[in-house]
Amino acid sequence: MSSCQKDFRIPALVISVALFMQNIDGTIVTIAIPSIARDMGVGAVNLGSVIIAYLVALTVFTPISGWVADRFGAKRVFSLAITTFTLASVGCALSQGLPELIAFRILQGAGGAMMVPVGRLILFRGIAREDMLAASTWLTMPALIGPILGPPLGGFLTDQWSWRGTFWINLPIGVVGLLFAWIALPETEGESSERLDVTGSLLVGSALTLCMIGFELVGRGATDVVMPAVALVLGASLFWLAYRHCMRTLNPALDFSLLEIPTFKVSAIAGGCFVAASDALLFLVPLTLQVAFGYGVLSSSMMTFASSIGSFCMRPTAAFALRRYPARSVLTAASCSFAAVTGLCALMSADWPRVAIFFLLLMGGVSRSLSFATTGAIAFADVPETQLSAATSFQGTTQKFMKAFGVALAAATVQIASMLHGANHPEHRDIALGFLAATAVVVLTCPMFAWLSREDGFGIASPVER
Repeated sequence: MSSCQKDFRIPALVISVALFMQNIDGTIVTIAIPSIARDMGVGAVNLGSVIIAYLVALTVFTPISGWVADRFGAKRVFSLAITTFTLASVGCALSQGLPELIAFRILQGAGGAMMVPVGRLILFRGIAREDMLAASTWLTMPALIGPILGPPLGGFLTDQWSWRGTFWINLPIGVVGLLFAWIALPETEGESSERLDVTGSLLVGSALTLCMIGFELVGRGATDVVMPAVALVLGASLFWLAYRHCMRTLNPALDFSLLEIPTFKVSAIAGGCFVAASDALLFLVPLTLQVAFGYGVLSSSMMTFASSIGSFCMRPTAAFALRRYPARSVLTAASCSFAAVTGLCALMSADWPRVAIFFLLLMGGVSRSLSFATTGAIAFADVPETQLSAATSFQGTTQKFMKAFGVALAAATVQIASMLHGANHPEHRDIALGFLAATAVVVLTCPMFAWLSREDGFGIASPVER
């Protein structure tokens, strides 16, 4: 093992604890929503604010994460972010009312917004180009367990203990992550940084907040179309103003000049669309299995575990593909295969053998993993080190925003289809339309990835098997 390997593998595993904690929290809490509503004596629909408060804070605070890391030191900020997220989780577990719970969820989102982008900054700063893919793989493989483990673990904790257990679970994970962060991560000092772009941050934050609220209202199937439309239009307008401001400002809140780098541009835009379609699939598959096919929660979670197996199988072999083919070919192939999987999911029926559904989801996991590993590596391969902080903030903001968009698109498609034929609950054909909407988003990424030149992303996988 080379010294370079020793340098990035341990930090990558440490940082993956934060990514795992954030990923599992994003799925585990949703299972407990009905129980929280009963315990607090409020309607379940009102608990949507618990989810959106976290997502808004997560999205709004991400753009400033790079500036904060440069100003106060990346290791210090990363450790403080884990501490904030963990303590906020404890606050959520101890909450006695809805306002208190929402306040702690906002604090939890603020901590989560700093954890992953700053962790990526620590990992990729100064790393050799040929180690980009390996570092991305070591960072994300452990975290892949989170979205799959979340639903069954949330159901178990809620049934056997209380909904508060879905928040208490973050305490031991956070303590372990904080301990290893202080021991294993390299020391970083705060640098003299330019002043924070307050105007840009406010514009970007307001735009993202309004768009997230609009997506949440659309995804919830709100019958009043005025509020979602107003939120989305205002959000888009403010984002246009934010873009104009950031293009004219030194050290802006979001550095749009990064989009002049072909590999970063494709990773941010096409990769963001792929993330949206991927999260839409993760939302629609359990809905299909449990609502349309009548699977139990445990059976459904075991079937969706196929996606995680596919991801684990593919991640270590991504380097094999990238040593033999250009990044554009690998990414285009991954998008085409994932589009085929999402399209076939629309054709699933209760008559399909379970092994066929399992294999289809397994192939979806393979395609997702290949695309995520490659885009995660090429995103920062050509970014100058002086712009690395801005790049991790930009990438983190894009991915979190597109995750919300993907779920909202799928949910809105299903809700609208149900309302059009007067159904009180979504039927199989309605969910199938959601899969087709996700397929359309994936198809859009194919020409974007194919736009890369043959040389783009060259050398991100070491020619020597590690």
